[in-house]
Formats: sequence, structure tokens, C-alpha cells
Amino acid sequence: MALEYRVVLAAGTAAEEVAQRAIPDAADRWTGSPSFLSVALWDRYGFELTVRSGREGYVEIEVDGGIQVWEPESYVSLTFRMDKDADPDWNVPNMLTVVRRVLASGAEDAAFTFDIDILLLTRFKDVIVKFDRDWWASSAEVDQLVACVTAGEDQAKVAPVKSRRPLA
Repeated sequence: MALEYRVVLAAGTAAEEVAQRAIPDAADRWTGSPSFLSVALWDRYGFELTVRSGREGYVEIEVDGGIQVWEPESYVSLTFRMDKDADPDWNVPNMLTVVRRVLASGAEDAAFTFDIDILLLTRFKDVIVKFDRDWWASSAEVDQLVACVTAGEDQAKVAPVKSRRPLA
């Protein structure tokens, strides 16, 4: 069984552009079509990442015991697939570094979910709101990785991804 985290951006942006924002290292080989790309980063970061663009998006999430629906006209989604037995102190901070990089490099409205229906974060009109505080409080590092992202943030200030092998 695997764990899945997803970021949905309300955007007419191409999947290829968001993929480059997410994982800018040219050594990582994306495969697929212009609207559906994936890269296996298991050994390096602890997850597989799929980036997909489309129209008429649909996000249904549980918030405070109720169901909320968000339907962006056009969207790009990033899906992080992780082994449920993987070390969360390694792969979750790696994933959040990518999430932070994507949020910091664009101004799109966004929703970040766990296993499709549990809302962890939204950004609407440049306001970031975190949900499921227990998840964010699992470690100080996790909470701080996406603590203060603002659109247009200087990419040099975004912390590098932790890797089990040195980055080139």
C-alpha cells in the first residue's frame, strides 16, 4: 500500500512548466506526454512524482467534519506517491520542499491534500491556511517548511531537498 499526497493548482500552466518548477534538476528524467509527466525519485527523495494538467478539475475534501468541493476551470496536479513504510522523517520533508518550491514560484490558488480527501493546506488569493494541525505538528521541520511561503519568493531562499546522495 502507498500513501499519496496531492497539490492541485488552479492554472492554465503547462504540466511541463510546473514539473520544472517542482524538480528543476536536469538530471531527473521526466517521462510521459506534455499533459502527463512522471519521474521516479524513490532512491533520491523517497517518492514518485506525477504532474498532470487538465480542465474542469474537481477536488472534494473533508474539512472540520464536513465536505468541501473546489472545481478549478483548469488545473495542474502534482501527486506524490510514497511507500507507507518509508521513513517519514526523510520523504515528507523532501516532498514539502518540492511543495514549497512550487508555491513560491507561482501565484496560483492551490490545495494540498493527503490520500485525496484530507485537506492539509490551501492558498487562495495569496493567503495560506494550514489544516489538520496535528499533521503539521508532527515535527518542527515539517511545520516550518511551508510556514511562510509567498508567491514570488526568492528561489535561492528555498531550502534544498534532503537527499541520501549528494546533489550534483
